[in-house]
Amino acid sequence: MTDLSLPSLRAAADMVHAQVPPTPQYAWPLLAARTGCDVWIKHENHTPTGAFKVRGAIPYIHWLRRTHPDVTGVITATRGNHGQAQVRAARAAGLSITIVVPHGNALEKNAAMRGLGATLIEHGHDFDSAKAEALRLSEEQGLYMVPAYHGELVRGVASYGLELFDAVPDIDTVYVPVGCGSGLCGTIAARDALGLKTKVVGVVSAHVDAAKRSFEAGKLLASPTAHTFADGVAVCTPVQEALDYFGPRADRFVAVSDDEVADAIRIYWEDTHNLAEGAGAVALAALIQEKDRMRGKTVAVILSGGNGDRSQMAEILGGATPCVQQDMRRAI
Repeated sequence: MTDLSLPSLRAAADMVHAQVPPTPQYAWPLLAARTGCDVWIKHENHTPTGAFKVRGAIPYIHWLRRTHPDVTGVITATRGNHGQAQVRAARAAGLSITIVVPHGNALEKNAAMRGLGATLIEHGHDFDSAKAEALRLSEEQGLYMVPAYHGELVRGVASYGLELFDAVPDIDTVYVPVGCGSGLCGTIAARDALGLKTKVVGVVSAHVDAAKRSFEAGKLLASPTAHTFADGVAVCTPVQEALDYFGPRADRFVAVSDDEVADAIRIYWEDTHNLAEGAGAVALAALIQEKDRMRGKTVAVILSGGNGDRSQMAEILGGATPCVQQDMRRAI
């Protein structure tokens, strides 16, 4: 099992900070007025890849090169942010990398991965089908399969939790987007390593809520479809290892609709002039949903990424909510 003690997390953070500067956490007054609480935003949209995933890839690829020195090429599945992070780290380590994304994936994320040096393959119509194809190709082509969840990814991602809690140690509750779970587990690991009492709340899409239902049932459950424009949390089947870790340690889960997420993106723009992608805005959407419960408290929200497609962002900022089912039919 990966060492998630404070010395281990600090060592991983040092490794991350050698390549990626700490991101800011700001208390925005307009958000405080809107929610009725002292709300801090952790700006993971300010990393070199525009999302928190870049942190996890650095110690993971370091671990891979140390434990599997004969590996020359890797493969992974992604909706974008995990892929960008892995391409950046893998290419820096001299590895080739193939990325599998579902059809209809965000065009700008695809372009960014290609620009960083990935071979990009489109397959299927959700993350889980892309993952299955990546596993098949890994065996066929002799590529090392990089998972979406791993203890070394958690160690790296925990660095944002350390930064946040070091800066604001008296947080009552922090809301964290949940896809495969590295962000949630990293936040919990940082909290526990520091000995804090902060409640950590996982946030999912109401349209792809398997992680929430799995948490509440205490066993792995799946969602039948991934119909949400918040593609970073569009994971039909949770990761058992992640559930085993956050299951007894998270406080609760909140599910937010696409309309709530689109509204949160507009609020981010109006109150902070930051542009959040769908998954990046789910945590703020959850806080707004629970603002009466949080009134008067010190709360943190993880803005996990800002890599939204221009056309989609224009639609949202214009007052609409993207219709994913229509988009999926066009992709087919």
